[in-house]
Amino acid sequence: MNIYEFVVKARKGEKLDLSTLKGKVLLIVNTATGCGFTPQYKGLEELYKAYHEQGLEILDFPCNQFGHQAPGEDDEIHEFCTAKYQTSFDQLAKIEVNGENEEPLFTFLKSKISDDLIKGAKNKLVMNGVKKISKTYQKKEDIKWNFTKFLVDKEGNVVKRYSPTYKPEDMEQDIKELL
Repeated sequence: MNIYEFVVKARKGEKLDLSTLKGKVLLIVNTATGCGFTPQYKGLEELYKAYHEQGLEILDFPCNQFGHQAPGEDDEIHEFCTAKYQTSFDQLAKIEVNGENEEPLFTFLKSKISDDLIKGAKNKLVMNGVKKISKTYQKKEDIKWNFTKFLVDKEGNVVKRYSPTYKPEDMEQDIKELL
């Protein structure tokens, strides 16, 4: 199985067949609008603007599993993100990333890279604390919190998994190398 075999639900209920993204570099993120990491939308949008024309796609999956920090319907979440952060990348339907109802794409992503890349001792402490309060974190590969990011190369290989504390701007070199 590879990433191009997945079809996910888009924000308006239509389907997005990931095979249509072959040859693109993908940054797949579980997000929330009421989280301490929500300002990362700004950095994600800056990456998208800088590299979309070269083949970067960002797939934003809102998730309400961590502290109920993504309330609202898909359209309300989209309106918030476009108004506050001027996001223009794909925002998909709200999903679950852990547990019995988790989105199969995230089951696949987690199976390829089971632990987050964390930058810095302070961020390691933060993530250790987050693991303790995350009610859905049960297994090593589970998503610990909002804004976990997966980087996928042009061939559909999952190459990196970044922790929520890893800022989008710190991923820029990795993205440039894959483009």
